[in-house]
Amino acid sequence: MSITSPHAHVPYDKIDEHLPFILEHRLNLEIYFGAQVLDTLAPGGLERVSGMLTHNPSLTFHAPFMDLSPGAVDAKVRAVTMERFHQVLDAAEALKPRAIVFHSGYEKWKYALRVDLWLEKSLETWAPLLERARRVGAMIAIENIFEDEPSNLKLLMQEMNARDFGICFDAGHANLFSSLPLGAWIDALGDHLIELHLHDNDGSADQHLPLGEGAIDFSTLFSLLKGKPCIHTIEAHTPERLLKSISRLEEYLGKVAR
Repeated sequence: MSITSPHAHVPYDKIDEHLPFILEHRLNLEIYFGAQVLDTLAPGGLERVSGMLTHNPSLTFHAPFMDLSPGAVDAKVRAVTMERFHQVLDAAEALKPRAIVFHSGYEKWKYALRVDLWLEKSLETWAPLLERARRVGAMIAIENIFEDEPSNLKLLMQEMNARDFGICFDAGHANLFSSLPLGAWIDALGDHLIELHLHDNDGSADQHLPLGEGAIDFSTLFSLLKGKPCIHTIEAHTPERLLKSISRLEEYLGKVAR
């Protein structure tokens, strides 16, 4: 797996607004589908978006996550979660993303440190979803959110044991919620890496700053990841921050390559 230029995170309902910028910079995209968008998709809307992206970009998706719980013990909560995730896979039928990012849903205090409960129910969720994702040619990447260490994600990777089911490592979340060094995360999860989410913060909030403007040691991160090809996705909240991050990503990767 390789990628020639980063993906830019954009909500589906903001594509029209940012289309001139997307086309001017020939951006690859990670399209975020929120629940409201999934419930209001117009017939033919996905095909219209595909036709507008005349530069034929590489695409990934980001699934909805608010209120959802793929490892829910409550079967009804998990059923709603599965319904939302299948809606994303419906969209994938039209736009053919390379990968779809889902949140892990694990919070150690919510599960009273019973990672086994979360893991058991997570497997019931991900196995059929991966089967369907394969039919549309998409990989599944599970993103770290509130994890303060990577052991639950490593367990999930080991149990799923599939090359097309892996990790989206979010450097900003690791900096915010974990005190472990980057090396500990990459040692545990690097062999399962499909995608990186790249943004910066100072450790006080999920600020989505441009790379190099917070406390994350991206030089170390990319040195640790040398030789591990993956999709690079920049999560910036403004076009200006995106362009800054693309420039700085090129600098970081250039230094590692030398």
